[in-house]
Amino acid sequence: MGNKGEIKEMDYVDAIMVIDRNGRIVYSLRFNPRFDKDGCDGDFENIINKHFLEVYPSINPKDSSMIKCMEKGESIYIKQQMFKDYKGRIINSENITIPIIKSGKVLGAIELSKDITKVEENVSTFLDIRNDSQNTSNASANYVFSDIITCNADMIRNIEKAKIIAASSSPVLVYGETGTGKELFVHSIHNHSDRKRKPFVVQNCAALPETLFESILFGSTRGAFTGALDKQGLFEEADGGTLFLDEINSMPLNLQAKLLRVLQDGKVRRLGANKDKEVDVRIVAATNVEPTKAIEQGQLREDLFYRLGIISLRLLPLRKRKEDIMLYVNHFINLYNEKDKRNIQGISDEVKNLFFSYDWPGNVRELQHVIECSSNFSDNDAIEIKHLPVYLCEKLERGNGNNGPCLNDRLDLGEKDNLDSIIEKIEIEMINKALESSGGNISKAASLLKITRQRLHYKLSKYNINVKYR
Repeated sequence: MGNKGEIKEMDYVDAIMVIDRNGRIVYSLRFNPRFDKDGCDGDFENIINKHFLEVYPSINPKDSSMIKCMEKGESIYIKQQMFKDYKGRIINSENITIPIIKSGKVLGAIELSKDITKVEENVSTFLDIRNDSQNTSNASANYVFSDIITCNADMIRNIEKAKIIAASSSPVLVYGETGTGKELFVHSIHNHSDRKRKPFVVQNCAALPETLFESILFGSTRGAFTGALDKQGLFEEADGGTLFLDEINSMPLNLQAKLLRVLQDGKVRRLGANKDKEVDVRIVAATNVEPTKAIEQGQLREDLFYRLGIISLRLLPLRKRKEDIMLYVNHFINLYNEKDKRNIQGISDEVKNLFFSYDWPGNVRELQHVIECSSNFSDNDAIEIKHLPVYLCEKLERGNGNNGPCLNDRLDLGEKDNLDSIIEKIEIEMINKALESSGGNISKAASLLKITRQRLHYKLSKYNINVKYR
């Protein structure tokens, strides 16, 4: 069935997973508790019958040993593979994948995995990834209050409030929907404070693997775990400056309790250390979920909210400050005129009316995308309906994107259709529209669909959708 030399080379296995020809997990067994912190079968009920790319969303279908094994009908050996599971945990393993063949047909695959994870390797790898990404520490605070564009009275009050609190050392909580400008406010607060020449450290909490959270935040000492070295955490990196924790509601609750202690005592203790270290750090946190809802949903500790929410800023969505729309339209047109050497004069009256009737679920970020996209198709005069992204025109035609058409108007339903088939049709249609609007760019299409890039890869594989653009 497989290459015996390869199996022998692995010496032993820590986990076995079996999938059917559709990629669904039908059997999973872990022998080594370190391979899964929940134990040998802690996740059994959660992953059985799920597609393996849902359980391991960071795996690109094109690189998947499972998919390649079933396509080729051959065993595949990978000496080292690092990926994340659906809980964000980093797994580093040695794998052999063997096809299940009966009467010449591939019915599924079996994967044998050996855990080669070393916590310190994971920390270092994650730090390298983090420092090369937009979630980097020691980032630059690039924005100031004059970069915030608004004529809305509530938002102007937010700016004035933020200028006053910038001089304080109290923690700040900024919340609002995605695309409302939270990052601009956080950067501006730092640049308006006495800490502006000190470190500005940024971390998106949703991007931190849960298993590494504590060591990344608080640091580690030599010997704290296998291979551990003395490493600074984010708090020590930000000493004297500002630590921006984005998507704070994604932080595990047990670590939220430790964060609360740091806020109260001003001291951190590295993982494995027996002494505290004083730090002078101003915490600014952000969330795209209203704090009360995050508390109700068990995403945010109530006591942490009271400590963070001493000073809070609530940013309004664009649909509640439509007087700002034309300010942003003109700003982004000028931006892309200069960037792309264009001479677009504005938008047509028809487009203007549509913009004011639309609810902008993606807020200012979506409006910027629409102007950037439309600018590429405009003839240097004015942006017209024909220049708008396809997805936006269709939303507007359906009535502001709030109430979609009757399913029978949108889908050609037959007597054999059920809920699952209807959902599949809608997903395929939305994915194709997003790919068309983004020119086949996977990252942009995922952003339009408001899903991760890995999840979009899974959907493309699931529905056998070929990306024809780029």
